[in-house]
Amino acid sequence: MKDFAEPLTRLIHELGRLPGVGQRTAERLAYHLLNADTEDVLALAGAIRDIKTKLKPCRVCFNVTDGETCSICASPTRDQGRIAVVESVRDLVAIERSGAWNGVYHVLGGRVAPLEGRSLETSTFSKLLKRLEEDTEGRIREIVIATNPDAEGDTTALVLKEHLEGMGRKVTRLARGIPTGGSIEFANVDILKDAFEGRDPV
Repeated sequence: MKDFAEPLTRLIHELGRLPGVGQRTAERLAYHLLNADTEDVLALAGAIRDIKTKLKPCRVCFNVTDGETCSICASPTRDQGRIAVVESVRDLVAIERSGAWNGVYHVLGGRVAPLEGRSLETSTFSKLLKRLEEDTEGRIREIVIATNPDAEGDTTALVLKEHLEGMGRKVTRLARGIPTGGSIEFANVDILKDAFEGRDPV
């Protein structure tokens, strides 16, 4: 790294911290930015700054939004009586791309992993319970557990089921169209549609 000027060294270091970006890729990206038009580079820097300064969790479902409530929760065309509980915003985005779901969401922001010290208490699950408790008119009819079909996702689904039972709502889980160990984020449209259409009671 001695051969690089300090700003370039710093940029390569920061790019190399991104997932899937090794030393050579970081250097290639850094030189691309160095040689790009100033306006393009500043636009990229602005977009990166804005995702940290202008985006925040939706006050209802914890999707990302630039307002108080995300567009899904605010939509009059969505079925507000059915909530899909997902692990991450990335899973929500994958489901939205598939067009398989017309209900709303609740983003946990994590999953149960006892060995790593992660439990429902470290997620937004308490906010989901509050959401259900405040629904005194019974408009929320179904909770769909849409966690990933791997060990941690299964553990999360089991704990969710235990907490949600007895709350007077139908609780289902996505059908096993997604291969065990797979990820909602990378499932194709047809698999996600089948998983939602064939969801099972838990």
